[in-house]
Amino acid sequence: MAAGLGLLALSPSEFWRTTPKEIDAALRGRFGSRLQESVPARAELEQLMQLYPDG
Repeated sequence: MAAGLGLLALSPSEFWRTTPKEIDAALRGRFGSRLQESVPARAELEQLMQLYPDG
């Protein structure tokens, strides 16, 4: 809610009519994306698998 009402300055009624995908697109459009879009390298994946094993 803080992102929609504060950062994007949507009114409450606009916020509640907006889908999560629309909020995501608006935030990316305004602030850019800092998400890693590529897959992790094999060594990074192996390290994560050791840190967080599947049970």
